[in-house]
Amino acid sequence: MSEESDETLLKRLAAGEERAAKLLLARHLPRVLALAQRMLGSRSEAEDVAQEVFLRIWKEATRWQAGRAKFSTWVHKVTSNLCIDRLRGRKSAPLEDAALIADPAPGAESRVAEKEQSARVAAALQSLPERQRLALILVHYQELGNRETAEIMNCTVEAVEALLTRARKGLKEMLLKDGAFDAPVKTASGER
Repeated sequence: MSEESDETLLKRLAAGEERAAKLLLARHLPRVLALAQRMLGSRSEAEDVAQEVFLRIWKEATRWQAGRAKFSTWVHKVTSNLCIDRLRGRKSAPLEDAALIADPAPGAESRVAEKEQSARVAAALQSLPERQRLALILVHYQELGNRETAEIMNCTVEAVEALLTRARKGLKEMLLKDGAFDAPVKTASGER
């Protein structure tokens, strides 16, 4: 992958260079897809959002002002906003349980158990309020700092911390209630 900065690639994209678009796409697509899929719970919807994000990048390249914000922060912000718009436009459709077919190979039982637990965690994540879910995804899955998360979410660092606290507590309660874990859930702060 190119060592050029996002801003340099945006200038090249604004000049019509196709290779710059491909480099930006390769650099940012995995994180955009991961964020959108965790927010929406659907790979196909995540792909639609990613396409919209990169269309916006293409359209905005000529107007990009370096120094106003980090490009990666802007990409996360656009992705989050598009996901929230989709979530608000949905009818309340429950997440359906995926059918798990046991693999006859050795260790299949443990893989099925892991998949079931992963599905319960994903369902619990989907049941969190939008802003709590977004804060948790940005910090824990996207590995962004609280300051950058606050910038993406248009709030203070303290608000992000409060959202994270409520999200972790809500997840813990849902997973314990659901029986997803036999042992106490360990939070990021080390509490049980």
